[in-house]
Amino acid sequence: MATIRDVAKLADVSVSTVSLALSNPGRVSQKTLERIREAVQTVGYVVDPLAQSLARGRSRMIGLVVGNVGNPFFGDIRRELENYAIEHDHFVLITDSSGKPDRERALVEHLSGLKVAGLALAPSGYDQAYVDFVQNIKMPTVCFDQKVAGIDRDFVGSDNRLAGAMLTEHLLQLGHRRIAFIAGPKHMHTASERLRGFMDTMGSAGVEVNPNFIVDGQFTRSAGYEAAMRLLVQPERPTAIIGANNAVALAALQAMQELGFNCPDDISLAMIDDVQWSSVITPRITMVIQDTLKLGGIIARRILHRIMSPEGAADPAQDFVLSPKFVPGNSCKKL
Repeated sequence: MATIRDVAKLADVSVSTVSLALSNPGRVSQKTLERIREAVQTVGYVVDPLAQSLARGRSRMIGLVVGNVGNPFFGDIRRELENYAIEHDHFVLITDSSGKPDRERALVEHLSGLKVAGLALAPSGYDQAYVDFVQNIKMPTVCFDQKVAGIDRDFVGSDNRLAGAMLTEHLLQLGHRRIAFIAGPKHMHTASERLRGFMDTMGSAGVEVNPNFIVDGQFTRSAGYEAAMRLLVQPERPTAIIGANNAVALAALQAMQELGFNCPDDISLAMIDDVQWSSVITPRITMVIQDTLKLGGIIARRILHRIMSPEGAADPAQDFVLSPKFVPGNSCKKL
């Protein structure tokens, strides 16, 4: 197997010059760089990324820790982050915490051991111990999706309160007053903000919310299905349901169909976040969506900015919050 010494000997330069040319070609003359590249091809030398990481003290890898790699939201984030990273000679290593803080911590510690250059993190915890853990991560870190109080890191996310408010206002304008909300876990920023948007908008319209119409769907399809069933068998059932995410909304649609209700003739339905193949779901669900591609781009630019420049590393933490987009469907009926 060819070594860097073989390249140096053939190119008639020092080993340190070859190393510099491979890691930072802009600091080597064009003539020398071309000679080294020809020597690399001739001897068949392959760069050892682990050796480079040890030499530089960091790799060209960016760690991405998400709660569910199967979620299309995280897939879009990964794609945009990876596209931008590759343009800047970095690569993305994605890991799945399953939304468990202990597992997330183990993954972050493992990524740190691999000398990743930076970290894009979708937080899964919220208590003080978790805050302290994230604050003490040594590598450049950008948090996204879930805003956690007390964490002084760059944050990239959507205006979740506005998302809940937009759907609620739409249903109010259609004449609905008995509106139910299938919520997510109370400790999660996205869930609490979406519920707050619903409650604030109902309050501003002077509409009293039936406490029985606020049910916990845990952001999962199974819990969302059970929550929807509880809503649909009440003596006074709602005329409309808002799902705090796509999983609980689709579960609600399933429950409606199983009980023989028609959407939207019997019950209207709206949801936050899109799903794959949403255009072929009947009825097409009215929703508010996040601009995942733009979010991913901001995450990518921010993490590379912090990795690649001393000024970026020293920048104070900033929040980047985008407005969601309303996408009308035919799942909401005017009363």
